[in-house]
Amino acid sequence: MSLNDPLANALSMILNADKKGIKLVTIQPTSKTLKEVLRILKENQYLGDAETVTEEKGGIIKLNLLGNVNKCGAIKPRFSITKKNFERFEKRYLPAKGFGVLIVSTSKGIMSHTDAMQKNVGGKLLAYCY
Repeated sequence: MSLNDPLANALSMILNADKKGIKLVTIQPTSKTLKEVLRILKENQYLGDAETVTEEKGGIIKLNLLGNVNKCGAIKPRFSITKKNFERFEKRYLPAKGFGVLIVSTSKGIMSHTDAMQKNVGGKLLAYCY
């Protein structure tokens, strides 16, 4: 397994474990971006609790799955998105309007696309989940 993108690796591990019905996933290596994405997915009830096992470089997270993930993945290349064209990317990555979440890295931090629209900011697309 290539370890160049911790976010893409973690999301594919989550998706594969969820398809198999596994309830506990160990993710390694971690990054600050990955932790923020997992926090947003937890807020949107796609994931259960996450426990950070080690804090040092690389790090390990044990993650409880709820079985709510149909599809998730990292978005590459990281498209720039403005407050005007969220709908275009919603149509591309999500199955229906109002269903699922796009995760955006903005100047105000990493947040879901609905929060970014409310705060009227754009940024770079990181991931999607539904």
